[in-house]
Amino acid sequence: MFWRLKRSAWQEGQGAANKRAFRALVRDGRAQGILAYVGPRIAGWCALGPRSDFPSLERSRILKPVDDAPVWSIVCFFILPPFRRQGLSTRLLEAAVAHARRKGARIVEGYPVDPEGDYPPAFAWTGLATAFRHARFEEVARRSAARPIMRRRITGRSRSQPR
Repeated sequence: MFWRLKRSAWQEGQGAANKRAFRALVRDGRAQGILAYVGPRIAGWCALGPRSDFPSLERSRILKPVDDAPVWSIVCFFILPPFRRQGLSTRLLEAAVAHARRKGARIVEGYPVDPEGDYPPAFAWTGLATAFRHARFEEVARRSAARPIMRRRITGRSRSQPR
């Protein structure tokens, strides 16, 4: 809910209220995301949707729009600790791009962190730039030393689409 609400509303709803609000979005089909499974177990997830679904991005001076192109935004990841550092973020990004393509997106954008050295996983919830690079995203803007805006243009068929 962090990107979907004004900061004051998000802070007021921290915990149960924000969870209820997010569940309502999912139940109504307005929240989109990708789940990663390892065997029968959920190992992680990635949240995405049209940039207009995330009004807090509009208010960010660092993450403000690069141009007028309509984009889908990848705003959040969570990988359970036993599954970290195994390339799952890159696979989630590939699945997110395929999902966005099926929904008609032509550009998918992300806002990862690009730290120097080790970075605590708890602070990498928007993803790491290295995973975006592995998923063929390109940096299109950088208004902060550690926060690039990265895009992947969607062309042709996805690998997951039948021929």
